[in-house]
Amino acid sequence: MMKLIMMNSSMIFMILTIMILMLNLISKKTSTDREKSSPFECGFDPKSSSRLPFSLHFFLIAIIFLIFDVELTILLPMITSVKSSNMIMFSIFNCFFILILIFGLIHEWKEGALKWIN
Repeated sequence: MMKLIMMNSSMIFMILTIMILMLNLISKKTSTDREKSSPFECGFDPKSSSRLPFSLHFFLIAIIFLIFDVELTILLPMITSVKSSNMIMFSIFNCFFILILIFGLIHEWKEGALKWIN
């Protein structure tokens, strides 16, 4: 019985090894493109100067997106706590939380952080 198990496991190992080798031979790319093999980050050419000015508008929009994305991750689990909480306190807390988000958005709007064209 033990000899049969050892033989089966060695056969499985050999089959897997052959399959991996065949996959590596088949999936190799023969042509390489200079553009595809160069690193790409945020639309900047990696071979040019690293002291290019960075768009402040892009940075502000990215920060605003991150803030509101984090707030959504806080709001979504509140849905599961509806059954086990007091509905009045739950509604007050959610309304207060959403009002803080709306006031933050209005503040960013008035500061001009959402304008792409000056």
